[in-house]
Amino acid sequence: MNDFWISCGHHLLDRNADGGLVVTDEFLKAYLARPELMPPDDACAVERKLHRDLLADPRRAVAAAELAAMEDADARENWQFVLAFRDLLLRHPTLEAAYLALVRSRSIALPPLFVNQLVHVILRNALDGCDDPFVLRAAELFFRPQRIMLHEQSLLLGDDEIIGGLKMTPVLSLMSMLGAPTETQIDVLDPDNADHYWHRSDQFDMGLDLTAGTRGPAALAEAMTRWLSHLLGIDVAIEPITQLRDANFTWYVGLDSEATAIGDRLWRGEVLDDETAGRVLALFRVTFDDAAVVADAVGQEPVYLIMAMTAGLTLRVKPQNLLTGLPIKHLEAAS
Repeated sequence: MNDFWISCGHHLLDRNADGGLVVTDEFLKAYLARPELMPPDDACAVERKLHRDLLADPRRAVAAAELAAMEDADARENWQFVLAFRDLLLRHPTLEAAYLALVRSRSIALPPLFVNQLVHVILRNALDGCDDPFVLRAAELFFRPQRIMLHEQSLLLGDDEIIGGLKMTPVLSLMSMLGAPTETQIDVLDPDNADHYWHRSDQFDMGLDLTAGTRGPAALAEAMTRWLSHLLGIDVAIEPITQLRDANFTWYVGLDSEATAIGDRLWRGEVLDDETAGRVLALFRVTFDDAAVVADAVGQEPVYLIMAMTAGLTLRVKPQNLLTGLPIKHLEAAS
């Protein structure tokens, strides 16, 4: 069995009888040992001592006075976030339950970095045993912002942190065969290089083809299906579709902020201008295996998922929208 996403630390966590992730001292210590949490060279003695103490006892209570004694204001704020994140994990029986409590509170007070890291490890658990690199690469959208690379008629995605502000040339199989000249290159996942994903999964350096009709949209649909099953205990079928002709827009979920705004306009019956319509990257239709879980107001009407890019060609998926936005009568919290 191929392993993947080692960097999320899933191997340091325990599992309960239902397969949920249970926090361990080893996981917390590894988290505290991340480079971004190591005190800098100019850190004060109070910060250095706190970090040493927590590495020895990661569940140790920290008094407000300890943080107040830190000389640097930024350090105090950073540690407040770190400890709030730790305490969130310790308050709940599993990481899944902690995440659900966080997103259902409708007030996420943690920086996106912490939330994305939590999604990363939970999604690793949800996808355990998955042997399809396309599904895994598509699932990276849940916790890694993406940059859109438009190449001829193809819709290609690359990791935003990897690409940054560089001008990237996607390397497709045909281009490689022809020896096409390129600048900074990014390999786009395809059947010929899919096996490379396993040893590159923590580098996040492979592109994804999300063009309609390719494996990308179906792979993303599968990742979303696994996410919902793992966290809410519901079974759905998610089908990529190409357009919403004459759709009765009774219920929709925007998978990102841009898509939510577009969905609001469609729900109000507005006609989208070409620029706005062109920012829609993917559309999906959701079918529930058990119609009894669907809210009465929706009935038999289709439920749509919308994903869209910003005007600056970026994509930041909000996986919590899937958990809080579907018309479900009774949500089962992960335990």
